[in-house]
Amino acid sequence: MLSRILSTVILWVVILGSLYFGGAHAAVALLALLAALTLHEFYGLTAKMGARPFRWMGLGFALLMVAGPYYLAYFTEEPEVLDLAANLATGLLVLALVVSCIRVLGERNTASRVETIAATVGGLLYIPYLLHFLVRILMRDADSGENLALCLWVVAVSKFCDVGALLTGLALGRHKLAPEISPKKTWEGAVGGVLVAAGVGAAIAFFASARLPESLTPPIAAAIAVPLAVIAIISDLIESAIKRRADTKDTGHLIPGIGGAFDLTDSLLLTAPVAYFIFLFVN
Repeated sequence: MLSRILSTVILWVVILGSLYFGGAHAAVALLALLAALTLHEFYGLTAKMGARPFRWMGLGFALLMVAGPYYLAYFTEEPEVLDLAANLATGLLVLALVVSCIRVLGERNTASRVETIAATVGGLLYIPYLLHFLVRILMRDADSGENLALCLWVVAVSKFCDVGALLTGLALGRHKLAPEISPKKTWEGAVGGVLVAAGVGAAIAFFASARLPESLTPPIAAAIAVPLAVIAIISDLIESAIKRRADTKDTGHLIPGIGGAFDLTDSLLLTAPVAYFIFLFVN
């Protein structure tokens, strides 16, 4: 527990420091790096299930899917190019599917062709494509700094839901949430995680109101944080199901007390697109 707390503090210092000095560029770089590292670990898990994903091709597409839209829009204000940037990740995902289908025909191991395509493209859809919605939030008005803070707000709500669920579960946990998937998670922990996420979301909206959109008042922030926290818990369970299927406890040992990059991004994968569409509606 001590190593987990220490790692969490260090991670937040690194993230906040990077964003303070590097702004939106640092945010995009961190997201692209996390997407690539998470995908690398995901491909390792699918390999244990019998798939043979095109690892390096997938990692290249992952970096392009996360960073490409932002930098394509960064260097121009032409409406046609901005539309292309907004849809670049989807186009790259389709291209990855086409390339994988062509490439897999040359594989000597014919028994795992379907698994190879599913793992390669499924990983791209599940990780960099979903994470790129944080970049889409950032792209809406990167110069103002508001949406950079909004991205950080989404991350904070998702990760503090994890912290709240862990601490509440340890203190009050009695009823198992999904024992077949993650035996240690409890309903009490889940409720605690949602409440902590709502509190953190409202607190950030109150104390950082100057940096966030005016529409994100503390009550609205708390209301948005509740469904995001529920989605974060579901997203966490999906990662646990994948690890259980691969008969693996930790996806890696990159971060002491936490695990690998997948253990760091798990709750963000589903919350990123949900948050993006919620903010479209709210604004």
